[in-house]
Amino acid sequence: MSYANLYETPGPRGIRRNRLLAGGVALVLLALAYVVYVRFDAKDQWTAEKWTPLLRGDVWATFILPGLAGTLGAAVAGVILAGLFGLVFATGRLSEHRWIRVPAAAVVEFFRSVPLLLLIFFAFFGSYVLIGVNISAFAAVVFGLTLYNGSVIAEIIRAGVQSLPRGQAEAAYAIGMRKGQVMRLILLPQAFRAMMPAIVSQFVVLLKDSALGLIVGYDELVDRGLNGIAANFSNVIPAAILIAAIFILINLSLDRLAHRLGAAR
Repeated sequence: MSYANLYETPGPRGIRRNRLLAGGVALVLLALAYVVYVRFDAKDQWTAEKWTPLLRGDVWATFILPGLAGTLGAAVAGVILAGLFGLVFATGRLSEHRWIRVPAAAVVEFFRSVPLLLLIFFAFFGSYVLIGVNISAFAAVVFGLTLYNGSVIAEIIRAGVQSLPRGQAEAAYAIGMRKGQVMRLILLPQAFRAMMPAIVSQFVVLLKDSALGLIVGYDELVDRGLNGIAANFSNVIPAAILIAAIFILINLSLDRLAHRLGAAR
């Protein structure tokens, strides 16, 4: 898709203005980075004593790798279940039957509106009241990730199907295909190809949201880093920077995947 028609191409003065603005913003960011560096240095946050533990194999084996496994485990389970949830409720929202479409829309809009943190909190602490069973922190995190992100994915899929030309479905009906066949064989495959970058981007959000499991004591990367490494070595800032770097690397990989999927369409 070309974006040339969405805005006017800047002339020489516009180019100079944009370069000046970009240079000004870069200088401001560099100044902020310098202030942060100086403040951290004043608090001895750059000393080798605080960073050396992060290079030790036993620290990685005890804290970082188990925490990363917990984060990826919740994220993978959430991706699978949220994808299934989104597919089912997107199909329900596209149904021609009002008694299916309206409840599906109500469920999707409800879980999109409730903060994810409350869903995790309610699942963990409210499960005993509702069913008389205390569910695990892992189950509570996956529950929240599934309902919230699944609702968003349902809307992404629905938008993808509705963005297709009406002639696609009409041509399928003309050759005798049924509604279910049209949806399964014609519309959904095209919608998935069109919306896959957006879906992958939502999975990136899901991965980051798994850190909210900290509120119910789920053993994940942020919990292991802040309550594990920092508690033992008094290096909260270095541990937080390392955790952020790990999340950034994972999310950049997923973002690259999304761009490749978009380019392959």
